[in-house]
Amino acid sequence: MTGKVAAVGTFDGVHLGHAAVLSEVKEIAKLRGLDPIAITFDRHPLALINPDRAPLAITTLEKKTDLITKNGVTPVVLPFDEKLRGTTASDWMRMIHDRMGVEHLVVGYDNTFGSDGVALSIADYRLIGEESGITVSEAPLVEGISSSAIRKAIASGNVKDANRMLGRRFSLPGIVVEGNRLGRTIGFPTANLMPAPGLVVPANGVYAAIAILPDGKKERAVVNIGVRPTVRRGTDLTIEAHILDWHGDLYGHNVAIVFQERLRGEIQFNSIDALRVQIEKDAYKAKLFLSDATKTPK
Repeated sequence: MTGKVAAVGTFDGVHLGHAAVLSEVKEIAKLRGLDPIAITFDRHPLALINPDRAPLAITTLEKKTDLITKNGVTPVVLPFDEKLRGTTASDWMRMIHDRMGVEHLVVGYDNTFGSDGVALSIADYRLIGEESGITVSEAPLVEGISSSAIRKAIASGNVKDANRMLGRRFSLPGIVVEGNRLGRTIGFPTANLMPAPGLVVPANGVYAAIAILPDGKKERAVVNIGVRPTVRRGTDLTIEAHILDWHGDLYGHNVAIVFQERLRGEIQFNSIDALRVQIEKDAYKAKLFLSDATKTPK
């Protein structure tokens, strides 16, 4: 078994801070002739430890592992269960050394692992590593970037800041479900997205976005997130994408919405005609924001 250089973490979002850690893992692996891996989990640890405090995810597990792979590192997904929850940092080190062949561990500036990890410093991890045959180094700090900050930006509708911290545009995958077809009657048919469960959703409002269709084709879209106050009463959230200059049937298919810019907040209009006029303005504005976006979306 070839030895490994590893990092351990939830890697939710695989943002620019995570990219710096993964880059450090790759560099050390290259220097030492080892394989780079990222050890992550099938869910956020808080989903088991304290479900009420578990944050919504930025990416699905599938997307997370794909992004780690695209960073040139092999993802290793562990089930976060009661056994893993009770594993001390010392036992962690022995486990990843003996079972995975980890010889070097890169630790993020705020990264902890092990049931006793909250009380441990980088110096502690180095000492524990020595006992298990693992050298430990600290990853470079990328100021102002964290998964929690990105979640907050998305939830407030500030997708521009979220995209900056992610180093790519935030995407929301889901399946297209049946709607009330009102959009068709006013000339703006929409795909109603049911997002993958457990993901953070941008704040109510209208967004310029790219829709990635089932065949991989990328189309410009105007996306409305909210309760549609002009056409109905209630609090059920809908995510509706009007795909610009495109016609087709997406019911039952998987689509990803890639957010570029928030155009405005949700508004209640006095009439359907007033709503139609505003949607036309939104579509025009979205085309300006998305003029080149379908060429090189990340």
